[in-house]
Amino acid sequence: MGAGPAGLTAAYELSKLGRRSLVLEADPRYVGGIARTVEHHGYRFDIGGHRFFSKNQEIEDLWTEVLGDEMLVRDRLSRIYYRGRYFAYPLRAFNALKNLGLVETVLCVWSYALARLRPRRPERSLEDWVSNRFGKRLFRIFFKTYTEKVWGIPCSELSADWAAQRIKGLSLVEAIKGALLPQRRAGGRRSEVIKTLIDEFRYPRLGPGQMWERVTERLRAAGSEVRLGTRVTRIGWRGGLVVGAGESEWRAPDVVSTLPIRELVAALDPPPPAPVRAAAEALGYRDFVTVALVLDRAHVFPDNWIYVHEPGVKVGRLQNFKNWSPAMVADPARTCLGLEYFCFEGDGLWSSSDADLIELGARELEQLGLSRRSEVVDGCVVRMPKAYPVYDDHYQRNVEVVRDWLTANVPGLHLCGRNGMHKYNNQDHSMMTALLVARRIAGVSDLDPWKVNTDAEYHEEVRSGADTAGRLVPTRV
Repeated sequence: MGAGPAGLTAAYELSKLGRRSLVLEADPRYVGGIARTVEHHGYRFDIGGHRFFSKNQEIEDLWTEVLGDEMLVRDRLSRIYYRGRYFAYPLRAFNALKNLGLVETVLCVWSYALARLRPRRPERSLEDWVSNRFGKRLFRIFFKTYTEKVWGIPCSELSADWAAQRIKGLSLVEAIKGALLPQRRAGGRRSEVIKTLIDEFRYPRLGPGQMWERVTERLRAAGSEVRLGTRVTRIGWRGGLVVGAGESEWRAPDVVSTLPIRELVAALDPPPPAPVRAAAEALGYRDFVTVALVLDRAHVFPDNWIYVHEPGVKVGRLQNFKNWSPAMVADPARTCLGLEYFCFEGDGLWSSSDADLIELGARELEQLGLSRRSEVVDGCVVRMPKAYPVYDDHYQRNVEVVRDWLTANVPGLHLCGRNGMHKYNNQDHSMMTALLVARRIAGVSDLDPWKVNTDAEYHEEVRSGADTAGRLVPTRV
């Protein structure tokens, strides 16, 4: 259930192990889930940017196996845009202070000195934590606006614990020393891996969706079936698993779910006990809108993507798909930009018409000084519900309640992937959980997919208190 990276990887691995699968996907046109590539009038664009790199060699080899020479190696360039200037990302102190200008730099240093003399106590929120270490002015420039755009929660309400984990080891004094003093070069393969992850990445010539379009072709050629436009509405679990979609239903010994846990539990028939339903319903999500605009200009900016810290616009991030791969644009004399808006399903942004969102995007590009409104010649809007599972104070317990009940009562139902496991993870992590699920079904491995860590690696033993849930996300105070 679901033809995203996890669902298709599970089916592909089962195919290689001699098992046929039926993949059901609600979208009528695209495979790939959040890693799809949408096509509009010959222009291809992602739902967010999807770099292909992993510390797991098995996943790297799988990408190469499927795409071969179609996998490009791209240089990475990403910066922060603030008040008409571009700041290096990851942040470099000298570059940042130079771009801020002498007056703003003096004010930032003064703000930092005040924070060191009179730190906020108690240090409860992200705002407290960052202001104490960087000063309030730098907090407002480099932390506040973007964080609040992404998560929709004021920084004064986000936990300081998350900030301490996310920005650990970074201080203004150490950053300035690192920028001004020569750095000792580390040797060995590890430093080469880190450098590669920072400086370059692999990317399919026609976008990440090309990977999943190719996997779908291989599955069909091997006798498996991928059905688009087929939304699962019912999952019978007593007396064997039966999956229903509209007037059709299929009986299967094993079912792999990459559906959001909330939707999965709601589809179970008969319904599970009230505590299980309540736990699933309590799981939250952050949603996402991409506004793709075609500009009648060959070059706009050199970056793959830009983080927009400008508080006067709603856009959070800009993707330049031509800089990911030249083949993403139909006309080399034009550029396709993806404007990313973070929102909640049903709010003002989400509910706006496509025409209004395209107009908003064109207006904000002009406001940012990146293009003129007259240069926008085409546009397209894609809404992606449940793009980011939310980690609130109770999500782990809620997932555990659902997982324990499913293990005891529906052993043939297997969960994997980002929404399937409610883990805010990367594509390679989702793929690794799917590989392990497929191997358990085929009886060739009993490794637990829930022990795949944030680097998409399997850990036989998990240390007490270790984070295996995916990337760090903020929690409320």
